[in-house]
Amino acid sequence: MHCTLRRRLLTATGLLAALTLTAAACEPGDGGGSDRPDSTTSRSADRTDGSLTDDMADRLRERGIDIHDWLEGGWRDWDGDRWLSEARDFVNPVIEGLWKPERMRSADEAGKTVPERDTAAGLSDPVPAPVEATPEQVPYSEHAAPVGKVFFDTPEGSMVCTGTVVTDVNHPGESGLVWTAGHCVHAGRSGGWYRNIAFVPAFNDLGRSAAELADAASREIAPYGQWWADRAATSEEWIAGGSRTGGAGAAYDYAILHVRPEPGGRSLEETVGAALDVDFSAPPASAAGPVGAWGYPAAPPYDGLTMFTCLDRPGRFTLGPDLPPMYRIGCTMTGGASGGGWFRAVDGEVRLVSNTSIGPADHTWLAGPRLGEEAERLYAMMSGQYGGR
Repeated sequence: MHCTLRRRLLTATGLLAALTLTAAACEPGDGGGSDRPDSTTSRSADRTDGSLTDDMADRLRERGIDIHDWLEGGWRDWDGDRWLSEARDFVNPVIEGLWKPERMRSADEAGKTVPERDTAAGLSDPVPAPVEATPEQVPYSEHAAPVGKVFFDTPEGSMVCTGTVVTDVNHPGESGLVWTAGHCVHAGRSGGWYRNIAFVPAFNDLGRSAAELADAASREIAPYGQWWADRAATSEEWIAGGSRTGGAGAAYDYAILHVRPEPGGRSLEETVGAALDVDFSAPPASAAGPVGAWGYPAAPPYDGLTMFTCLDRPGRFTLGPDLPPMYRIGCTMTGGASGGGWFRAVDGEVRLVSNTSIGPADHTWLAGPRLGEEAERLYAMMSGQYGGR
């Protein structure tokens, strides 16, 4: 039997005082493990043996790409015929030592903006008042352990988003699933899958400054290690219509990663100690109640090292008359917060109800997709086909 340590997570004040996550307590010797992994434990990012890359090697070979060339730097080739774009094409072999602390700190934000004028302003609720983002309490491992940073490489360089550990309905207590935005894993209609995607839960656990992290050990930046994605899925609508200005894919801008377990089979959820359920009921904005958005904003005035939250009641936002409405909240978080979970209380439990997708150039609000049947099918596929691996 698996269980997780009791802890308070995703706490908030004001409108969202009810957003508290607790988990069942583990007694010594019940197999639950400790609150944090031993710093000497080998992490999934350290493994590049052939048994882990055979499947990816075969998939690369089918597309005329040699796995050894890829690992030695061939992944930097973003030519059209090498930038794999179809849903089935995702490959992400572990490259040992790639995401060093300095490279993680220097990763740029994956910013999103929308046109200055809404294309369907008459279908959207009034623009919300800005809500100033507030820093999350430290250590993050005690208050928001499932939230972390998603690192990836693009033709423009290394970038970063935010992600959340979510439960796996087919593998309770042993989830390896991470929720984020589609634009954090795939370029949409202009390109293909991004590369070297890794998730770092509770990044910079103590919220230290860049100067304080200059000589920090890896475990201070990545207290639960680096978790490389071996599978990724986003919506067909994002792949076909997603763009830097929102586009037709914005209302479907969500993605799910499956990350490799640690040696010996210890899952991401077991290691972090918590995961959040996903709410696929897609309530209209007027019925969603108050929500909180969590993220690591990286564009000025933020530096990407600190986790922030925004608390607000969502309104309706629509990019086109033929597109489903999204949620919109006031929030000053910038790029880098993309993909970060939006949470609401359902029957006294905290559930992920959306993720940060787009926002204006002046960083006064954020919009995220409503998660309905399409998102639930994607989740069911990832859980059913890859969750137990």
